[in-house]
Amino acid sequence: MRPFELARASDVESALRGYATASPVGRDAMATQSQYLAGGTTLVDLMKLDVMQPSRVIDINALEQGREGQIAVSEKGLLLGSMVRMSAAAEHPEVRRNYPVIAQALKLAASPQIRNMASLGGNVLQRTRCTYFRDASYAACNKRNPGAGCAALRGINRSHAVLGASDQCIATYPGDFAQALIALDARVEVMGPGGAREIRFADLHRLPERAPHVETSLEKGDLIVAFYVPATPFARRSLFLKVRDRESYEFALASAAVALDLDGDKVNEARIAVGGVATVPWRAGEAETFLRGLRLDQQSAASAAEAAFAGAVPREHNGFKIELGKRTLVRALQAAAALAV
Repeated sequence: MRPFELARASDVESALRGYATASPVGRDAMATQSQYLAGGTTLVDLMKLDVMQPSRVIDINALEQGREGQIAVSEKGLLLGSMVRMSAAAEHPEVRRNYPVIAQALKLAASPQIRNMASLGGNVLQRTRCTYFRDASYAACNKRNPGAGCAALRGINRSHAVLGASDQCIATYPGDFAQALIALDARVEVMGPGGAREIRFADLHRLPERAPHVETSLEKGDLIVAFYVPATPFARRSLFLKVRDRESYEFALASAAVALDLDGDKVNEARIAVGGVATVPWRAGEAETFLRGLRLDQQSAASAAEAAFAGAVPREHNGFKIELGKRTLVRALQAAAALAV
């Protein structure tokens, strides 16, 4: 790990000041001037690997004592502060009752120790990464070294994305919580040098396209302070299904976050996101549109899954993810329809 300066922020304003006053560093894409530190479960790991090289790290854990560390439920929806720990949100009774897809996605992520440390804001901003990104001995990584190429294209790519990839990067977005947020039409409150603003969660992450090192729409110094999830007819009939190589402490090979508003067995509205298969949190809008007004059964669920993966592009080792993703989505839709709410 390279030397860095550690600063501690007592509130959002001091965090923003600490970010802005860091010393300049090199031109490398990963050698950014400042990084915010909450749980540090991704940042510290990547710093030890010499993949990320911040000159200043701003500890924002004191923000947990303020609004950023709160969970609030009202008739309008759910407020999740960005400093709420994953385990606290997963076990919150109102989240479990009224937004089960969120609780389940958080509970199925990582290990209990990491869930106790990791913040919600840090979780959604964890780096989209693969083995080649994490190993600095591979020069060909456009996320670490823009323009250097992508070693995964001709390497071992079993875990890589089949949706949203480009010829610059095929790394898979690893998070689970994000799939739940994008399925439930969440919004994000951001504080930055220009003040406060609110954006759709669906607009937070960016496809790799020609610049895979730019992963989000956040501006330099921006800090996520809260997530808002609206109260909707489909939030309570929701679930998260995750398929992985082992039952614990493993990223998804395929996952589905599903929320349904049903009239009997007829679909009024469906919200669907798939994970483990895409370069960003992936909303399956085509599948949602297909199901609207239909009776939800094995055939319609299978057709919706076909629509969700219609644009999938397999690589040498990850073609199985397309069929696995479809089957995972069908199972999730049927399980959500069977819920007693």
